[in-house]
Parts: sequence; structure tokens; C-alpha cells
Amino acid sequence: MDFLKRLRGEKSEQAETSESQVELRHLTGEEFDQVVLKSETPAVVDFWAEWCGPCHMITSAVQQLASEFEGRALVVKLNADDYPEILGRYGIMGIPTLIYFKAGKEVDRVIGLTGYATLKSKLERVLG
Repeated sequence: MDFLKRLRGEKSEQAETSESQVELRHLTGEEFDQVVLKSETPAVVDFWAEWCGPCHMITSAVQQLASEFEGRALVVKLNADDYPEILGRYGIMGIPTLIYFKAGKEVDRVIGLTGYATLKSKLERVLG
């Protein structure tokens, strides 16, 4: 069971944390260009859907990423079912998909269920 928790980015019961959790912002399609593409800092967008089991499993890792990189990167969510035109723009064929943006351009992406270490490593590379 600890393996699944680590894969999802959750801490075990023994691990103590002093990190405060940042509230993940859920974007609308209308906000996407202004908030993500014009962001002063790199941005990570988690494309998800309510019915998607793996999307829920990766949520804690995305939440942890937002908390750890608060102020250095923007981490947001966008509901794939509500904004299919944005999925089409980026060729997203499956969810969860996380796209890393820098200066308004896609620089990396993760497709499917991935652990926190991978998400963090990719964001650290984007931050340089």
C-alpha cells in the first residue's frame, strides 16, 4: 500500500509534514490564455476529468507540486470535459495529461499516472 501512496505522491502515515497545502486553482477556458500563456513564471496545467480514476490518483502529487513550488511556478487544473477546444489545440488524446509551459510555450508534458518525483524533476528542469 505504501508503494501506491508513493506513486500518487502521498506521504506515509509516519511521515510528518509542515508544508501548508496550496489551494489548486481550477481554470476556465476563458482564463487559460491569460493565466497560463501570459504567466511570468513557468506553469503546469493538469488536464483532468471528474470521471477519470487516474486523474484523482495523481491529484495529491499535483497538490504537493503546487505547494512546494508556490511563488516559483503556477500549478493549475483544467477540466478536460468542459474545454475540449483547448485539448484539441494541444493534441491531448488522453488524461491525465500535465503540460509544462514556459514563456507561453509548451516545453514538456506527462501523460498518464505518474509519481511526484517525475513531476518535480520535470518542473525543476523547466525552472533551470
